Amino acid sequence: MANWFPLIVNTSSSQIQELPSGQNLDLTGSNISNVAAITINSSGGTSIINGGSNGTGNIGSNSSYFNIVFAQSTSAQYADLAEKYQSDRDYPPGTVVVFGIDTEITISTTEADTRVAGVVTTAPAYIMNAGLVDGVAVALTGRVPCQVVGNIRRGDMLVTSELPGVATRAHDPVMGTVIGKALANYNSSVPGMIEVVVGRL
Repeated sequence: MANWFPLIVNTSSSQIQELPSGQNLDLTGSNISNVAAITINSSGGTSIINGGSNGTGNIGSNSSYFNIVFAQSTSAQYADLAEKYQSDRDYPPGTVVVFGIDTEITISTTEADTRVAGVVTTAPAYIMNAGLVDGVAVALTGRVPCQVVGNIRRGDMLVTSELPGVATRAHDPVMGTVIGKALANYNSSVPGMIEVVVGRL
């Protein structure tokens, strides 16, 4: 049970005006609501702490956004920047996609396609156009798993292949065909998954 301590409360405004020095306000199991602003004087230290495990808890939700976040720097565990596009179907992560005719994106089916859009992401660090309903998130830059086939060495440039949704090593790439560069070696005629850096030419 949390320790109890006296509060000074303004009964006319229902505001907590002061806490004894060194004390914390424990709101376990409760919510703070109808608050216009919360001001934290951090003095250079950590101001807002996640009391649970890493990767738990949200600020806002997919149906109730905040407006603008003002910050000097941010940090993310995941590794790619993605954007949602209208798609003709829901493609699994690692699928190589191109800009389509009837929809914004569709699966790749032609080798070295200049219409290449990117790779369907697994878990983006930052996602743009997030409110698009039934959209598919495509990694535009950063590290992402990707389906590949053929003999690939780390650092090789990758392009679309004739296998649907699969990348392969670029033999003589032309402008607009390169997906990115391989981060691992691969050598098989059967498609598999490796990490690639998309957006690196």
